[in-house]
Amino acid sequence: MSEFEIVREYPQARTRVWRALTDPALVPRWTSTGQGGRPEGFAPEVGTRFRFVGRPVPGWDGVVRCEVLAADAPELLSYSWRNQESDAPSTVTCHLDETPDGTRLTYRHTGFQGVGGFFMSRLLHRVRRRMLTEGLPGVLADSGW
Repeated sequence: MSEFEIVREYPQARTRVWRALTDPALVPRWTSTGQGGRPEGFAPEVGTRFRFVGRPVPGWDGVVRCEVLAADAPELLSYSWRNQESDAPSTVTCHLDETPDGTRLTYRHTGFQGVGGFFMSRLLHRVRRRMLTEGLPGVLADSGW
């Protein structure tokens, strides 16, 4: 099984980082550094089934099927992740910890299976690293929300 973890620190309060991660109007602003994932039907409530809708590419319809597994604002968000209906789900978990200078986000994506899962984890790791390093800081720094 493959997985990856990204840890980033932001100078904003944990409640602001939580909102950027969970507000459907803000999520596409920081995920646009990847495929522009837009959450449809998302609410940070356990059991909520939702979809991330992005730009389709050959071999992928642009939809990620998800279900909220855990939500404890502003500390923990976890959801399942399936690129295709038939895929075994992997799991995305975001932990937000207060630091003296703001917030530490630990983003983990676990449960990739097989050779295909290994390559998917490498691809998503690269894309998520960019989103959390370039996209999210810009949204967090924007005082317009």
